[in-house]
Amino acid sequence: MQQETNSALFVQSFARGLEVIEAFGQTPKMTLTEVSEATGLSRATVRRFVHTLVSLGYMRANDKHFALTPKIMNLGFAYLASQPLVELVDPVLANLSQQLGQSTSVSVLDGTDVVYIARQETTSIMRINITVGTRFPAYATSMGRILLAGLDAEELNAYFATADLTEVTDRTITDEATLRTELARIRQQGYAVVEEELEVGLASVAVPIVNRADTTVAAMNTSVAVTTQAPEDLTELLPPLQAAAAEVSNAL
Repeated sequence: MQQETNSALFVQSFARGLEVIEAFGQTPKMTLTEVSEATGLSRATVRRFVHTLVSLGYMRANDKHFALTPKIMNLGFAYLASQPLVELVDPVLANLSQQLGQSTSVSVLDGTDVVYIARQETTSIMRINITVGTRFPAYATSMGRILLAGLDAEELNAYFATADLTEVTDRTITDEATLRTELARIRQQGYAVVEEELEVGLASVAVPIVNRADTTVAAMNTSVAVTTQAPEDLTELLPPLQAAAAEVSNAL
């Protein structure tokens, strides 16, 4: 990344503006001082970026605090609108959710996180509200492990070099060697099951979506509450889940 930032084509001010926007992903409402501390930029620099974002409608001011507005979603939706995958998976997920009676999702890998690009919600069983654009650490999720299992050796080494493997629950696997063993098993069996590693009481199963080159481009999953269904029963959901993923894969 350093090589890129030293390029004559790199626009430092634009990068700093994006850094200000990204800071609000961690803390939804902040003062100028708090944004300055979160980004490492001077308060005067932050003031200029925030003023610009407010003027363009991407941010609002309330007393001394600032927050992003829904208009900021236009930036993300521009990406989603450009992805044929999103158009393909939406009706497939709708049918799958109706068939299973469970929420279903599709995500892609972005850095060390999975990002939801499509979701069909039934009755929510998670305390965390999941919408398109929601991010979770890849190592702690079934879809994330599917995507990590699809990486080549060099890409996987790069992932572990940058990922912060911290506990999300007391059942989260955070040991790199153990995760690598699990990824090898997932690669061989073609699906991933995660039990209460992202949220206590939640289990999920995921399968890959592949392109014509047999490269994993996304992951599809469904989740269940462990109070209503034993985690070992998750494999019963595999046939319809695999069929739905295959339908999308065949259309790519």
